[in-house]
Amino acid sequence: MTAPGGNGLLERLAAGPVICAEGYLFELERRGYVQAGAFVPEVVLQHPEEVTQLHREFVHAGSDVVEAFTYYGHREKLRTIGKEDILEELNRTALSLAGEVARTSGTLLAGNICNTNLWDPGDDGSLPAVRTMFEEQVGWAVEAGVDLVIGETFSYAEESLAALEVIKSAGLASVIMLAIHKEGTPREGRPVAEACKRLSDAGADVVGLNCIRGPETMLPLIKAIVPAVDSYVAALPVPYRTTEAQPTFQSLRDPVLEGVRDRPFPTALDPFTCSRYEIADFTVRAQALGVGYFGVCCGAGPHHIRSMAEALGRTPPASRYSPDMAKHAFLGADARLRPHNLVFRESL
Repeated sequence: MTAPGGNGLLERLAAGPVICAEGYLFELERRGYVQAGAFVPEVVLQHPEEVTQLHREFVHAGSDVVEAFTYYGHREKLRTIGKEDILEELNRTALSLAGEVARTSGTLLAGNICNTNLWDPGDDGSLPAVRTMFEEQVGWAVEAGVDLVIGETFSYAEESLAALEVIKSAGLASVIMLAIHKEGTPREGRPVAEACKRLSDAGADVVGLNCIRGPETMLPLIKAIVPAVDSYVAALPVPYRTTEAQPTFQSLRDPVLEGVRDRPFPTALDPFTCSRYEIADFTVRAQALGVGYFGVCCGAGPHHIRSMAEALGRTPPASRYSPDMAKHAFLGADARLRPHNLVFRESL
């Protein structure tokens, strides 16, 4: 599936930054095709055209990678909704949908695995079951001809290492990302940079962080990771205004919702959403730190990806429609605008 010219993940990274649009789960929930709660991507089978369309929109906005929507499409998640019987069909269909868009756009095709919710550091018996789940999904990804496999949102560093072992055994390029909760460390309690170094030393091509933390609370952790590893570094925040006091999007609290909901996550985060300009600023700062693999996770829209691409000096197809406020009827400066409208500029 490698794009024309044989430019796989490592070749593209050597040539410059790589962007991978994520956020399928939240975006398709907003559009009415995924149920919040279990967040199982049944939309792949129920409305495949919507998944394909979102793939195309993200590529149009500047994504270099088409990531198959198999996130939370693993055996444990399907067990929780009583539908393990659709496991293989869901994964193969998701890979096929992504593969078609990758082929026609010249982008990379990525398989995807994630936290299993089965990993239990106090239960040695959980490891075989977790590995089997990874092997199932990676096996289908291999058969689909993916260029790489993304392993993401791991709260346990040990689980991420198990995922990496399975990906490497399949001979595929790997992107392994941890998701860091309020404590500021993986669940084992050791420093983030140390966990990423273990992944890098074990052969991960790209290591870093995704999800859970917004730009402001992810950057300090990224700053510690870059000098600690030999791999390329990934930074894919959620597009929400997390703070030092509320460092994750799960920990955000909205006083307007008091007495209505106990927390905005996951369906009332709208007031905290980052603008495209905040994502551009994050991109510039992350690149200055040494990040090479970029993206935006849960909550991302195509406009965030376009802003990220433009901040990296690119002009994706969607840039044709980037804002041009010079032509705005009341705020613009174009000589062809009607002067009698411009006098009201200050009263808007």
